[in-house]
Amino acid sequence: MSQVSVMTSKSLLGLKGMSREEITSILDRAAYWEKHPSKVHQELQGKFVANMFFENSTRTRFSFEVAEKRLGAQVLNFSAAVSSVQKGESIYDTVRTLESMGIDAGIIRLKPSGVLEHLASHIQIPLINAGDGNNEHPTQALLDLYTMRKHFGYLKGLKVSIVGDIKHSRVARSNLWALKEMGAEIRFCAPEPMRAAELADHVQYVSMEEAVTEADVVMMLRVQLERHEESMFGSAEEYRLHYGLTAERAATMQPHAIIMHPAPINRNVEIDDEMVECERSKIFTQISHGVPIRMAVIERALS
Repeated sequence: MSQVSVMTSKSLLGLKGMSREEITSILDRAAYWEKHPSKVHQELQGKFVANMFFENSTRTRFSFEVAEKRLGAQVLNFSAAVSSVQKGESIYDTVRTLESMGIDAGIIRLKPSGVLEHLASHIQIPLINAGDGNNEHPTQALLDLYTMRKHFGYLKGLKVSIVGDIKHSRVARSNLWALKEMGAEIRFCAPEPMRAAELADHVQYVSMEEAVTEADVVMMLRVQLERHEESMFGSAEEYRLHYGLTAERAATMQPHAIIMHPAPINRNVEIDDEMVECERSKIFTQISHGVPIRMAVIERALS
């Protein structure tokens, strides 16, 4: 196997096409790191990892940084707002420059879809997708699967409803590919303008009532106003009325069912404020699982 193909296999560009065995190995390794008592380790001592965020992020960027530092790596944080990208430098040239300086891996978030795969084919170091446009967000989906598996003890056969702005959601896409591979039953619920036509052959769209009352997991998505080129719904109040997880709707969920959300949250829009930290909610538990999942993924890339 050539060096290029080896490095490409260590990249994590998305979950579409990833095998059940490989997904399971990442989840298992994350479980190891979550249980490990030491806060800082030396697995990646001497390795340099660059966080290259060409789009704003809080949770994902800090989660990756904590994961890198816990593994003992040297961390470089790149921000497009204060970089030569503002002078017109291309994303490719920026990544190629950091590679030339000797970094061992890059965590990358991009606004446009389709750029990451091109980058990975021209870069020799492993790249980890921290979210690319409307395409995928693999580590978010992995931490979502980890949360479900840890709570229920299994993934196969789980009924998962993903509700909201499917059209603009990379989280929905990564969860769809990974959950299907793991044998879960996935259904989408979204207003017509927020549906993704290209996914219609892969998943069934259901009513809000079905999505809430028949699921083991109800995953609400953030309404991504910054990605909307035009208004896709009348108002926040109207969206909540028809597609929000209100306290009244949550009361109709199965007794064992849980609530999830990738965050950040538009409180009282896609989910009522009182439901964010209720007993059913796993939202902040999801966030806590981001570090061990990303430790597993970074270790996979550099070990």
